[in-house]
Amino acid sequence: MRVAVGMSGGVDSSVTALLLKEQGYEVIGVTLRFHTADVCEVGETHNVCCSPKDVQYVARVAKRLGIPHIVFSWEEIFKNKVIDYFVEEYLKGRTPNPCAICNREVKTGFFARYLRQIAEIDKLATGHYARLTEYERHGLVIERPKDKRRDQTYFLSLVKKEDLGLLMFPLGDLTKEEVREIAEKYGLEVAQKRDSQEVCFLMGKSPGEYLEEITGKRRGVIKHISGRVLGEHEGFYRFTIGQRRGLRVSYGKPVYVIDIDPSTNTVVVGEEKYLYNDKLFVKDINFHVPMEKWENVEAQIRYRHKPTPVENIEKRKDGYVVKFKENVRGITPGQVIAFYDGDILLGGGIIEDVIK
Repeated sequence: MRVAVGMSGGVDSSVTALLLKEQGYEVIGVTLRFHTADVCEVGETHNVCCSPKDVQYVARVAKRLGIPHIVFSWEEIFKNKVIDYFVEEYLKGRTPNPCAICNREVKTGFFARYLRQIAEIDKLATGHYARLTEYERHGLVIERPKDKRRDQTYFLSLVKKEDLGLLMFPLGDLTKEEVREIAEKYGLEVAQKRDSQEVCFLMGKSPGEYLEEITGKRRGVIKHISGRVLGEHEGFYRFTIGQRRGLRVSYGKPVYVIDIDPSTNTVVVGEEKYLYNDKLFVKDINFHVPMEKWENVEAQIRYRHKPTPVENIEKRKDGYVVKFKENVRGITPGQVIAFYDGDILLGGGIIEDVIK
């Protein structure tokens, strides 16, 4: 079987290639370049992936493993599918999740289909911490991995069901520590390489700083939910629901961002109690398992958010109303909502709005 391994220059994807090579697969390393050299020169303080330096890491690992390595320059595709989406969503007053969009539109599902078409690749393997499991009731599904601290299934919830059969996640039964030990044992130079933890195209900037460079300052007011103006801001895109730090306003008690209105350039703040709601609206759900088979459903509204039991999902003409069994803090339009039954990923969607 011919397997392409998406290699980013880190330890996870390098060990993925190593394990598959050891298992007897015909392995080809593939790397997507999303950025030109000049925008990636951010020094050692920012840890971004897919830079020219990372491509060099991949080339050396591929040589060490004795596998071919191909680089695809997809700057334009990445800009059109991910960066433009990111900017548009923030300018709508929403908080997007570019990594989940990238997994669906560029480097996971879409890339697997592309490789099968142009290179007769049977599977695309990645270094995600996730499992693929076949069940009689559910069919082929994604499951949470052994290492729950590294669980990346949330970011895979938008990947299309029909793409799951093209994917492999060899690290699903390993911990991060075990992955590094394997890399050390085989003498891979990336064994202790620091993980990339930032949105790659921000290059160390905050979303607000990045957007200000594109759109300029958009000064407006910060208003309490009561209507009282508390201060000014330099761009509503610098804020996200639930934010407390950096507001630079005084109200006598802690206040948090509870709404963003780009039409009036207003950031609305209020006490923490206003962050709690039990309903949200999703236009579309990407189903990995048909809804009629859903049982014991929980939903995760942010990457590090604890899954919350779902009481009901009501299908409407224009989408779905998700009602939780308890109030949830900080429901944020633009973020991904991922649905689970235990460790099984049932599907996911993008939060359109909070229903109050």
